[in-house]
Amino acid sequence: MTTELCMLLWSVVLGLVQIALAATGSVSQRGLGWAASARDGEPKALTGIPARLCRASQNFLETFPLFAVVVLLALVLQRHDGTIALGAQLYFWSRLVYLPVYAAGIPYLRTVVWTVSIVGIVLVLTALF
Repeated sequence: MTTELCMLLWSVVLGLVQIALAATGSVSQRGLGWAASARDGEPKALTGIPARLCRASQNFLETFPLFAVVVLLALVLQRHDGTIALGAQLYFWSRLVYLPVYAAGIPYLRTVVWTVSIVGIVLVLTALF
Protein backbone atom coordinates (compact mmCIF):
# COMPACT_ATOMS: atom_id res chain seq x y z
CA MET A 1 0.00 0.00 0.00
CA THR A 2 1.37 3.43 -0.90
CA THR A 3 1.93 6.09 1.75
CA GLU A 4 -0.91 8.21 0.42
CA LEU A 5 -3.38 5.29 0.47
CA CYS A 6 -2.27 4.49 4.00
CA MET A 7 -2.92 8.12 5.00
CA LEU A 8 -6.32 7.94 3.30
CA LEU A 9 -7.17 4.80 5.25
CA TRP A 10 -6.10 6.34 8.56
CA SER A 11 -8.01 9.51 7.69
CA VAL A 12 -11.18 7.44 7.39
CA VAL A 13 -10.48 6.01 10.85
CA LEU A 14 -9.88 9.52 12.17
CA GLY A 15 -13.15 10.69 10.63
CA LEU A 16 -15.05 7.89 12.35
CA VAL A 17 -13.40 8.76 15.66
CA GLN A 18 -14.39 12.40 15.22
CA ILE A 19 -17.99 11.48 14.46
CA ALA A 20 -18.10 9.24 17.54
CA LEU A 21 -16.61 11.94 19.79
CA ALA A 22 -19.01 14.58 18.44
CA ALA A 23 -21.97 12.26 18.95
CA THR A 24 -20.86 11.40 22.48
CA GLY A 25 -20.49 15.08 23.32
CA SER A 26 -23.89 15.82 21.86
CA VAL A 27 -25.57 13.07 23.90
CA SER A 28 -23.82 14.29 27.05
CA GLN A 29 -25.50 17.69 26.72
CA ARG A 30 -28.73 16.94 24.88
CA GLY A 31 -29.48 13.55 26.36
CA LEU A 32 -30.06 10.10 24.95
CA GLY A 33 -33.75 10.89 24.42
CA TRP A 34 -32.89 13.61 21.94
CA ALA A 35 -30.35 11.38 20.17
CA ALA A 36 -32.94 8.62 19.78
CA SER A 37 -35.75 10.96 18.74
CA ALA A 38 -36.80 12.13 15.29
CA ARG A 39 -34.99 15.39 16.14
CA ASP A 40 -37.84 17.59 15.00
CA GLY A 41 -37.41 21.21 15.96
CA GLU A 42 -34.31 23.08 17.02
CA PRO A 43 -31.90 21.16 19.27
CA LYS A 44 -30.42 22.68 22.40
CA ALA A 45 -27.19 24.45 21.43
CA LEU A 46 -24.02 22.63 22.37
CA THR A 47 -21.44 24.46 24.44
CA GLY A 48 -17.82 24.00 25.45
CA ILE A 49 -15.87 20.93 24.39
CA PRO A 50 -18.87 19.08 22.88
CA ALA A 51 -19.58 22.08 20.64
CA ARG A 52 -15.94 22.27 19.58
CA LEU A 53 -15.82 18.52 18.88
CA CYS A 54 -18.91 18.87 16.70
CA ARG A 55 -17.40 21.78 14.77
CA ALA A 56 -14.10 19.92 14.36
CA SER A 57 -15.97 16.92 12.97
CA GLN A 58 -17.90 19.12 10.54
CA ASN A 59 -14.68 20.78 9.45
CA PHE A 60 -13.08 17.39 8.83
CA LEU A 61 -16.05 16.40 6.68
CA GLU A 62 -15.55 19.58 4.62
CA THR A 63 -11.91 18.82 3.78
CA PHE A 64 -11.86 15.03 3.65
CA PRO A 65 -13.67 14.65 0.28
CA LEU A 66 -11.10 16.90 -1.37
CA PHE A 67 -8.27 14.87 0.14
CA ALA A 68 -9.87 11.58 -0.86
CA VAL A 69 -10.37 12.72 -4.44
CA VAL A 70 -6.76 13.83 -4.98
CA VAL A 71 -5.36 10.67 -3.37
CA LEU A 72 -7.63 8.46 -5.46
CA LEU A 73 -6.68 10.42 -8.58
CA ALA A 74 -3.04 9.77 -7.76
CA LEU A 75 -3.85 6.08 -7.55
CA VAL A 76 -5.76 6.04 -10.85
CA LEU A 77 -3.06 8.07 -12.61
CA GLN A 78 -0.37 5.88 -11.03
CA ARG A 79 1.43 8.88 -9.61
CA HIS A 80 3.36 8.09 -6.46
CA ASP A 81 6.17 10.45 -5.64
CA GLY A 82 7.63 12.19 -2.63
CA THR A 83 5.46 15.29 -3.02
CA ILE A 84 2.25 13.27 -3.05
CA ALA A 85 3.38 11.22 -0.06
CA LEU A 86 4.37 14.38 1.83
CA GLY A 87 1.07 16.08 1.04
CA ALA A 88 -0.90 13.06 2.23
CA GLN A 89 1.13 12.87 5.43
CA LEU A 90 0.72 16.60 6.08
CA TYR A 91 -3.04 16.25 5.67
CA PHE A 92 -3.42 13.27 7.99
CA TRP A 93 -1.07 14.35 10.76
CA SER A 94 -2.38 17.90 10.82
CA ARG A 95 -5.98 16.66 10.97
CA LEU A 96 -4.96 14.38 13.84
CA VAL A 97 -3.43 17.35 15.69
CA TYR A 98 -6.38 19.60 14.77
CA LEU A 99 -8.85 17.60 16.85
CA PRO A 100 -7.26 18.07 20.31
CA VAL A 101 -6.18 21.63 19.47
CA TYR A 102 -9.75 22.55 18.53
CA ALA A 103 -11.22 20.68 21.51
CA ALA A 104 -8.87 22.59 23.80
CA GLY A 105 -9.98 25.88 22.25
CA ILE A 106 -6.54 27.10 21.12
CA PRO A 107 -7.55 29.68 18.48
CA TYR A 108 -4.46 30.64 16.45
CA LEU A 109 -2.79 27.26 16.62
CA ARG A 110 -6.01 25.69 15.34
CA THR A 111 -5.86 27.93 12.26
CA VAL A 112 -2.21 27.12 11.61
CA VAL A 113 -2.88 23.39 11.87
CA TRP A 114 -5.89 23.69 9.55
CA THR A 115 -3.73 25.58 7.04
CA VAL A 116 -1.15 22.78 7.08
CA SER A 117 -3.90 20.28 6.19
CA ILE A 118 -4.94 22.44 3.23
CA VAL A 119 -1.30 22.72 2.13
CA GLY A 120 -1.21 18.91 2.18
CA ILE A 121 -4.20 18.70 -0.17
CA VAL A 122 -2.69 21.35 -2.46
CA LEU A 123 0.64 19.49 -2.59
CA VAL A 124 -1.06 16.30 -3.73
CA LEU A 125 -3.17 18.25 -6.23
CA THR A 126 -0.28 20.16 -7.77
CA ALA A 127 1.80 17.00 -8.08
CA LEU A 128 -0.92 15.56 -10.31
CA PHE A 129 -0.46 18.22 -12.99
